[in-house]
Amino acid sequence: MARSRALTRSVAYLSTFALGGALLGALFGHAALGLAIGLLCWSAIHLWQLQGLERFLLSRQRRVPEGIGSWRPIFDALDRRRKRERVRRQRLFVALKAFRDAARVLPDGVIVLDQEQRILWFNKAAKRLLGLRYPRDMGNPIHHLVRMPRFMQWLAEGKLDEPLIDLPCPVDESLRLSFRLIGFRAGIRLLVARDISTLMRLEQVRRDFVANVSHELRTPLTVINGYLEALEPEELGDYGDLFLEMRKQSRRMASIVEDLLTLSRLEAQSAPLDEAVSMASMLDSLRRDAEAISKGRHRLEFHRSCEADLRGSSKDLHSAFANIVVNAVRYTPDGGNIVVEWSTHPEGAAFSVRDTGPGIPEQHLPRLTERFYRVSTSRSRDSGGTGLGLAIVKHVLVAHGGRLEIESKVGHGSCFRCVLPQARLALEGD
Repeated sequence: MARSRALTRSVAYLSTFALGGALLGALFGHAALGLAIGLLCWSAIHLWQLQGLERFLLSRQRRVPEGIGSWRPIFDALDRRRKRERVRRQRLFVALKAFRDAARVLPDGVIVLDQEQRILWFNKAAKRLLGLRYPRDMGNPIHHLVRMPRFMQWLAEGKLDEPLIDLPCPVDESLRLSFRLIGFRAGIRLLVARDISTLMRLEQVRRDFVANVSHELRTPLTVINGYLEALEPEELGDYGDLFLEMRKQSRRMASIVEDLLTLSRLEAQSAPLDEAVSMASMLDSLRRDAEAISKGRHRLEFHRSCEADLRGSSKDLHSAFANIVVNAVRYTPDGGNIVVEWSTHPEGAAFSVRDTGPGIPEQHLPRLTERFYRVSTSRSRDSGGTGLGLAIVKHVLVAHGGRLEIESKVGHGSCFRCVLPQARLALEGD
């Protein structure tokens, strides 16, 4: 509709100038000359309006020129668009200012980095936690200002999915920090530094509490177990079954306490021992343990295709491997197969246990290494598990630079694989 009106108005103006010029020329006997002069005047007005539009666009003046004739709706449309753009820019400015104000008052340090790890912007918390100064540090690489080896290595690897936890604050060593990299846009990343000192203190309180309670429970449980083992159920008549249940639950409580103490010890140690661990002896010991628990109810196979031994804590590694083997025996039905193998792996070597048990639903796999996490409460209670075995396995492997891989499918069994790095391998006899 607007276009048709503009076209109609242009035709009307053109007709007016043409007819007016022709009539004026006819009065003097030169109608054609008058027509030409009218058209020339009409063209001159258009050129003058175009020049005004060019000056407006190039000078970015705020006031839109007044349009004449058919140019009026064009300049009016430009004026309306200019006003809309001004409102939009104002809204964007307000939103950007609100975002920056919010980022400035965040308790976490936020640093904007380019692809060369140079600082583009940072908030007040980054000044407090990392000692950055404005404008002195703008444009400097962050690893030139925060010179901690673990931080520099983590930053160079660019791991967006793995936070860096428990680093000392470069400004105040009593504070502990965690770092996380967040992809913002192409070539731009956000580095977020968080003060986790309170969380670390609470975690230490929790560890101390668990360790102290476990130590306090160990002595009375040892005494109770001693008396229960000394008694014979046949001597108690009708209470024999109750006595056997008491003995079973007492042993289970003692096992939980021992596992809690093991976890506390693993969390407290800074690094595992660096001693030679014979895998031949380890597999023989695990075989005896598995045969004692299975009592001939399963087909057990032990294979060793990797000739290398390990270096680390023999006690901790045996505890981790034994937990996996014992779990396989406990949860595999009678007549099932259990295959234990020490083999080479692209990253070093792997200790794997494969069974033909009921399998584990996929949604449970990420949480299996959590303390006391159970896929089925009744099944764990029947098998005598404490819910701490895989947590111990994870701690031992992490301390040795390894990891736990779990593959399972309901109805087809499970495979638990402990992957150890090349740095932990040693030639047999070393």
